[in-house]
Amino acid sequence: MSEPGSSRAVVPAEGGASGALAETENNGDPSTGLVVTRPGARTNGIVPTIQNVVATVQMGCRLDLRSIVRQARNAEYNPRRFAAVIMRIREPKTTALMFASGKMVCTGAKSESMSQLAAKKYVRVVQKCGMAAEFKEFKVQNMVGSCDVQFPIRLEVLAHTHSIFCSYEPEIFPGLIYKMKQPKVVLLVFVSGKIVLTGAKSREDIYQAFENIYPVLQEFRKSEITSALPSSAASPQPQAQLPAPGD
Repeated sequence: MSEPGSSRAVVPAEGGASGALAETENNGDPSTGLVVTRPGARTNGIVPTIQNVVATVQMGCRLDLRSIVRQARNAEYNPRRFAAVIMRIREPKTTALMFASGKMVCTGAKSESMSQLAAKKYVRVVQKCGMAAEFKEFKVQNMVGSCDVQFPIRLEVLAHTHSIFCSYEPEIFPGLIYKMKQPKVVLLVFVSGKIVLTGAKSREDIYQAFENIYPVLQEFRKSEITSALPSSAASPQPQAQLPAPGD
């Protein structure tokens, strides 16, 4: 079984793509003249919302975690429970895990730019604690998005038909787990139509994965079955009249 929608839809610039729904993708070469649909153009206007960005930074020096937790606010360190300083800031609202090796994990941001800004703020805090920290090798490790297709889905039939990619055990977890190969994204599909996309390395992967899965979800959409009542049941039958006493 081949995975549905594994290739990104690209049409010639002279095709019938509407200018309002397409944008030029030159990839550094303006002569290519290719256009690709914008997010939502092929999914009935539904675009996944980024809920969390997890990124890593190398600060290029060893960290004295006890010194950091003594000097910095909104920081906690319990080496018996976890071998990292947990630090939080309000703007952007994020949490950082700082390890003695100089590695930092920043989580909670709603976009790549906000994640990068938060990571720079954390590095600055470490610098103020007297350490030669640098902002190096910023890399997005995971992005999580979510959306609602606004119709119920027949998860049992979907799991059976796409068994190569799906795992569905409602006794353990109410959602269907769909492991897409290209892009490499994991989707949690719920019967209500709620979708969670995780494991992506970029925003484009989130959008492409949803564009791939959307026609599949439409195929397994639950339809409200309203069968008409039989004519005999629809119209009440005349009741037999009992004979009057004495007849």
